[in-house]
Amino acid sequence: MNKIVAVALGVIGAAVAGCSTSGGGKEASAPATVSDSAVVQRTDDGLKVTDQVTVSATVVAIDQKKRTVTLRGPEGNQETFTLGPEVRNLPQVRKGDEVVATYYESVALRLRKPGEATPGVVAAEDAVRAAPGEMPGAAVGNKVTVTATVEKVDRRKQTVTLKGPQGKVVTVKVADPERLAKVKVKDLVEVTYTEAVAIAVERPTK
Repeated sequence: MNKIVAVALGVIGAAVAGCSTSGGGKEASAPATVSDSAVVQRTDDGLKVTDQVTVSATVVAIDQKKRTVTLRGPEGNQETFTLGPEVRNLPQVRKGDEVVATYYESVALRLRKPGEATPGVVAAEDAVRAAPGEMPGAAVGNKVTVTATVEKVDRRKQTVTLKGPQGKVVTVKVADPERLAKVKVKDLVEVTYTEAVAIAVERPTK
């Protein structure tokens, strides 16, 4: 979780602000928070593990002329970010607003039979940001799917040997014997990794 929190905090600075930082700022009136939720979903032909972490930071100070924003994070740490020209809705941000970053990560494994899929790697990326005049916000997502071929199944050791699209061979242990019973040589294992980060600036409720 610490890694994800660090990533989310870093993205808060990058998305709401620019790239340069410096310490400083005043104490915020509202505390920042961190929440984490992990879910494991099992299906007949696979498994999906998702983890979602939401980190919020409070706007401690803002200088519209210098285009700087000081944020206070969940641990009380404060950072001042210099905003780039791509942050087009800066006038909507006020002291006391909350910057919320939600980091989503999932890994899905699915067993495919020969002919249902083709070994290879497929990657996709998407990004959106708030329209002019709205509160600042952005979302970025990446998805990579790797399909490998089952080269060997060792039911005694409960292992499966996989050959990747580029010829790399790895052997992994399967904890569930019932699932291993369904796996055969020449089957395909499809692994999809998805990560997304959504950033939003929210006005605190009174």
